[in-house]
Amino acid sequence: MQTLFVVIPFVSSLISFIFAGLLFRRYLTRRRAHLLLWGIGMVMYGIGGFCEGYYGAFGWNPLIFRLWYLFGAMLVAAWLGQGTAYLLMKRKWAYALMAILGLASLYGAYRVFGAQLDPAAMGGSLHTGSELSGKAIVSGGVRTLTPFFNLYGTLLLVGGAIYSAWIFWRKRILLHRVIGNVLIAAGALMPAFGGSFSRLGISGALYISELLGAILLFAGFLRATTPMQSGERATPGRQLP
Repeated sequence: MQTLFVVIPFVSSLISFIFAGLLFRRYLTRRRAHLLLWGIGMVMYGIGGFCEGYYGAFGWNPLIFRLWYLFGAMLVAAWLGQGTAYLLMKRKWAYALMAILGLASLYGAYRVFGAQLDPAAMGGSLHTGSELSGKAIVSGGVRTLTPFFNLYGTLLLVGGAIYSAWIFWRKRILLHRVIGNVLIAAGALMPAFGGSFSRLGISGALYISELLGAILLFAGFLRATTPMQSGERATPGRQLP
């Protein structure tokens, strides 16, 4: 079972990096900002998974832990959500939010890399991200920053996907975008559910949920960008990815 909890995060990381590569390639051909931001967000997702796999195989060290907390616990949802902001919002609002997020991310990095780490917690038998984020960073109130990033990102990513799915469903057009957005919303919620189960003491729930999240996000994007052969008619206006 312990070996499984090493493999799962590495698989999650691999899927995330592959997805990020697809997004970056699509960005190079289309030059749309939301693709770039989603790609950056999936790189962060992949870094988080890699650090969790490293922990399972070798244990934490300060650098791996700080990378995991910054990218995997703090920033990933916000940067994915920022991609949705560029997709659905007026450009001036998206730019303004990007400036705020960029500055906040730099500040978050400063706080994470400047915080004191508890050596006892770093060496303990900790198996879930919630336990680690709750015990290892003990100075500077770093944990108080994380909910703001996660709430911002989740509201934009999940809310934007549900809104897009509803619009297409209401118009009875582009069924593949309805399905894709539903999958994206479900994938974005998976890590939150996993964290909740981990706090209840269910071993490995966070890692499994992160893997499912990466798969659903990837599958949702592919479904949303692949028209179904069902005579669907196109609609003018902004299209999801």
